[in-house]
Amino acid sequence: MLASMTTEPEQQFGVGAPDAFQRLWTPHRMAYIQGENKPSGPGAGDGCPFCLIPSKSDEDGLIIARGTYVYAVLNLYPYTGGHTMIVPYRHIADYTELDEAETAELAAFTKQAMTALRTASGAHGFNIGMNQGSVAGAGIAAHLHQHIVPRWGGDTNFMPVVGHTKVLPQLLADTRKLIEGAWPVG
Repeated sequence: MLASMTTEPEQQFGVGAPDAFQRLWTPHRMAYIQGENKPSGPGAGDGCPFCLIPSKSDEDGLIIARGTYVYAVLNLYPYTGGHTMIVPYRHIADYTELDEAETAELAAFTKQAMTALRTASGAHGFNIGMNQGSVAGAGIAAHLHQHIVPRWGGDTNFMPVVGHTKVLPQLLADTRKLIEGAWPVG
């Protein structure tokens, strides 16, 4: 034991000292935190990833399903496994800018995503929503997107983390295949 070690409470939990917490490392989220791949401006030609994704293959773009007006894609920086987004092809920022056909397909894709996620992963519930504007938490405020976050009893909310619950990761490519295979037809 090092001579500098002490059991005084203020020094007991210093850097590198055991504190009974298991660590869940999510280095992929650092790219999101640092703003990688964020558009340089408000327009579709300003590097918007949601405008670029549809030009990629489904595998490379993590696209689960494509519709006429919207597509379903895995979140590159997910909160939980299977975190899906429904994104209109048209570069718009606000929900009120959707026309009736876009609104209907976004709603239908939301239902299909929930069905697929329940089938593929046994999700117990969902957080579904849109952050409208950067002040509301939208990471990419210039292009509308709806989040569908599957949830399970005892998953990654703060209580299980404090209670030392582990999250079992899955590669995004594997998650995409599972959800795509469970996506309802029509």
